Amino acid sequence: MRVVFVHGACVRDGSWWWHPTAAAGAVAVAPELPSCENPAEAGLAEDIAAVRAVLTESSEPTVLVGHSYGGIVASEAAVGADSVRHMLFISSYLPAPGESLSTFGAPEPPPFLDFDPAGGTFTARPELFAETFAQDCPPEIVREGARRLARQNIAVLQQPVRNVAWPGLPTTYLVCTEDRGTPAAAQREFARRAGTVIEVAAGHHPFLSRPETVAEIIGALSTRPDTHRVS
Repeated sequence: MRVVFVHGACVRDGSWWWHPTAAAGAVAVAPELPSCENPAEAGLAEDIAAVRAVLTESSEPTVLVGHSYGGIVASEAAVGADSVRHMLFISSYLPAPGESLSTFGAPEPPPFLDFDPAGGTFTARPELFAETFAQDCPPEIVREGARRLARQNIAVLQQPVRNVAWPGLPTTYLVCTEDRGTPAAAQREFARRAGTVIEVAAGHHPFLSRPETVAEIIGALSTRPDTHRVS
C-alpha cells in the first residue's frame, strides 16, 4: 500500500522529516507544501491542491498521513481521491468544514512561534525548537530539523477547510503523550473524531524519535480489512 505523508507547519523538505520512518520500512511520498516553500504567493488552497495532485496521480491504495497542520491539508485534499483507504493523523488538527487553525488556537500566541504580520509570515523559533518539538530526538536530528524550519504564509491560520474526507474513511489518531507543542489533552479532543486512537510516549515528531513504532502502525493499517470507503 502506498503512503503519502503531509508535513506540519513552518518546515520544508517533507521527505527528510519522514526519512527515519522510511528507513524503518514505511516509505512515503512527501509532497512539498507551497505555503512553506513560497509563502508570498501560496496558502491553504495551494497546499491542498499540491497534496491532492499526488493522491490522484496513482490509483494504488493509499494511507494518507497528516502531521500537525498537515492534518488540515490532508482532510480536504483527500476529498474525491478514491485511492485513499485510511487516514492517519499524528499530533494533528482534525477539522470539520469551516474550521481553520485559528479555530483551535489559544487566546494568546504560543511563545515558540514568531509572527511577522507586516511580512505576512510566521515560523517556529529556532532557539525553542529542540525543547518544544524535538526533546526526544537524537542531537543530529535536532540540528538538521532546525535547519529545515521555514517561514509560512500567515494566512493559513485563518483559512478554513471547505470540505473534509475523514468522516467517510477509516481514521486513526496517534496521540503523542510527551508533545510540548500540541498538548496531549488537546490531541485527545481532536482524536474524538477518529475511529481508532493510539497513544505513544513521544514528542511532536514520533516519525523522527520513534520511527520503528510509527512504521509498525503504518504496516498494521496497510493490512487492515477496512480498506474500503464507508458510507
